[in-house]
Amino acid sequence: MWQDLIFLAGSVLSIVFLAPTVRDVTANIPLASSVPSMTIGAIYAATYATMGMRFSAFGSLGVAVMWSLIVSYRSPGPHDGPANVGRFARSLVRQAYQTVTETTTEDEYVAPSQSAD
Repeated sequence: MWQDLIFLAGSVLSIVFLAPTVRDVTANIPLASSVPSMTIGAIYAATYATMGMRFSAFGSLGVAVMWSLIVSYRSPGPHDGPANVGRFARSLVRQAYQTVTETTTEDEYVAPSQSAD
């Protein structure tokens, strides 16, 4: 199927474009960008595989691996390795908890202004 080869070509280009980031020891890619990209690549790989598009699945898996290397070794912070995924997940949970538990006091309430027509 020609579409399979087109998706593979797109994945190969992504891998080529991501390679300099993996090689650059000074690169700092936020986990908020790299973890979702890694996850999407893995999901695409699984999806393509179930559709019988083996070349596309292989290419998307390669993209997911490149993003996982970026997650592991090019994220800001003192830690390296796959544990960064767990650090990112804990951060999301903490942010969600803080958002849910924040309350507004009466002193913080700002009444909506009325327009003078």
